Amino acid sequence: MIRPPDIRFAATIAARSARVAGVLLVAAAMVTTASFAQNVPVPKPAPKGRDNAPPSGGPSITGATQTPPNPVIPDPRRNVPSSIFQTFDANQKAQAAKVSAYLSSVSTLVGNFVQVGPDGSKTQGDFYIQKPGKMRVEYDAPSPIDIVADGSSVVVRDRKLATQDVYPLSQTPLRFLLSDRIDLMKDTNVVNVTADDLFISVTIEERQAVVGTSRLLLMLGAKDGQLKQWTVTDPQGYDTTFAVYNLDTSKKLDPNMFKIDFTNYSVPSPG
Repeated sequence: MIRPPDIRFAATIAARSARVAGVLLVAAAMVTTASFAQNVPVPKPAPKGRDNAPPSGGPSITGATQTPPNPVIPDPRRNVPSSIFQTFDANQKAQAAKVSAYLSSVSTLVGNFVQVGPDGSKTQGDFYIQKPGKMRVEYDAPSPIDIVADGSSVVVRDRKLATQDVYPLSQTPLRFLLSDRIDLMKDTNVVNVTADDLFISVTIEERQAVVGTSRLLLMLGAKDGQLKQWTVTDPQGYDTTFAVYNLDTSKKLDPNMFKIDFTNYSVPSPG
């Protein structure tokens, strides 16, 4: 029989795991929504590589600086239970293959983002991806949150409190974006594929015994085939959307920006 303290500990772990399902891609649930709320500012250039090194070659995904996009908010009614007998036609498989090919082709990705939380509040910031397995997400003030993935672990860091939560990368939805090569139909549980004049959309479902079921909706542009946004649905059914712009695949990034600092940031106890 499980003793009450163990039940409370399990509940704490479940709550943190549920929270991180969304946070590791969009960092919305680590602090109160009110502290994040802000208006989307005027356009800004894509972030620079931290070592200020010249581009490593190859064209950027985008040219001139773009204005912040208006994220497409998915209909929450779409999150119906998936069928264990889910099947896809040839066109859906072809669209999923396009998304897989894109994710596998990108090794470095830098850009800006606009995030929309479950309550409609907007935040923004910069993100940096170096595959395989490395990512940094920096939120603009007043948010104190950074997210760092070093290839094996992920931390959600609060600079104001000097604390950080640590999670295995392999147990987060972040791994789908950071995999060196991926075949969505083979390597994930795809539950929906749609395509229209604007977007190719693929929904991936994650089921975990302790946490529950979460979903990741990836959306690529139908015309240019580039990543536009993703939406994370946590086990409670709340959506957080992360729209990206000013994307650049040519920047050379400083490896130090993906190192996890275990000295200056403490790890909270599970209690």
